[in-house]
Amino acid sequence: MGAVITPQLVDTVDTISAVRSYSSGMSRHLTTCEVERWGLRMECPTPEDPFSDSEVTWLIPDLGLRLTHHRPRSRHARRAPSVLTAVRVERDGRSWRTTDLLLGLAVPGGTTARIVRSEEFAAAVAGRVLRSGDADLALRTVHRTLEEISLHRHDMTSWLMHRGLYEVWPPL
Repeated sequence: MGAVITPQLVDTVDTISAVRSYSSGMSRHLTTCEVERWGLRMECPTPEDPFSDSEVTWLIPDLGLRLTHHRPRSRHARRAPSVLTAVRVERDGRSWRTTDLLLGLAVPGGTTARIVRSEEFAAAVAGRVLRSGDADLALRTVHRTLEEISLHRHDMTSWLMHRGLYEVWPPL
């Protein structure tokens, strides 16, 4: 059975009202929505997820990446991998528009990162949902990032410091 072709996924964040709107029509109020020198820091509760209490997301436009981490509900739960997704980010004053390029990396921390969503990406390219320029951008972004993270022994904080982001990932 092949991957399902989905339309391009576009999120919009209004930094004044702290609302993230999804292409599905759903929206979420953010508990954290801060514009940083390196991008946008967000967090929102995930009441529909039985394992995750909240989702932490950073948009880093200069790298073409969205970093996502799900905070577990239980202190004793195993930590989920961080996910880095190739994105195209457009900023217009208070609005940040993110187009998901459907390819990313799962970085468990301390072990090898792996490419994720490749079937969905391939189906979107084959179905021309993803334009060739965006597909090329996604591949370059993910492969560059994988190489850089590998050079930093798959340590996200070390890799972020190398990129000039002196923040702890995942945030405490």
